[in-house]
Amino acid sequence: MSRHRKRRKQGDVELNLAAMLDMAFQLLTFFILTFKPAPVEGQISLRLPPPLPIDAGGQKEAGEDTTSKELIKSVKTLTISVFAEPNGSVSAYGIGEAPVTTLSLLDKRLKEIFGAPDNPFEQVVIQVGKALRYDELMKVVEVCTRQTLPDGSKLSKLSFVEAAQ
Repeated sequence: MSRHRKRRKQGDVELNLAAMLDMAFQLLTFFILTFKPAPVEGQISLRLPPPLPIDAGGQKEAGEDTTSKELIKSVKTLTISVFAEPNGSVSAYGIGEAPVTTLSLLDKRLKEIFGAPDNPFEQVVIQVGKALRYDELMKVVEVCTRQTLPDGSKLSKLSFVEAAQ
């Protein structure tokens, strides 16, 4: 008794490519619409350069103590403060002790200060909030570097310190 398998003649199997393409495009659309890359700024830890050495009446030179969060003051140093919101945007600006509300007012006030013929400032120290985004800091740097000193040269001595918030 031999068992014989009957072979049925099978026709060619056709794949429905329209349904497979439809599913592929739906998956592609889903992943494109739900993809949210993390901001690159959140992954960069900035180490700002220390201020230039200044004569502050026999005190330590700026940058000598890298662990200090204290702002170095001098008659020849103008301090600009940039305070940050937790999301990294600017909450407020300040020149010395005076608050400034917007970037355009900061620019206007700096023009007044550096345009005066008796301008005593040789450098600017930008006191930066720890959470401040880099692009916001660069806007302040751009405003500072646009300033012209009474002798006609551009302001180029910029230093940075981290604000103790």
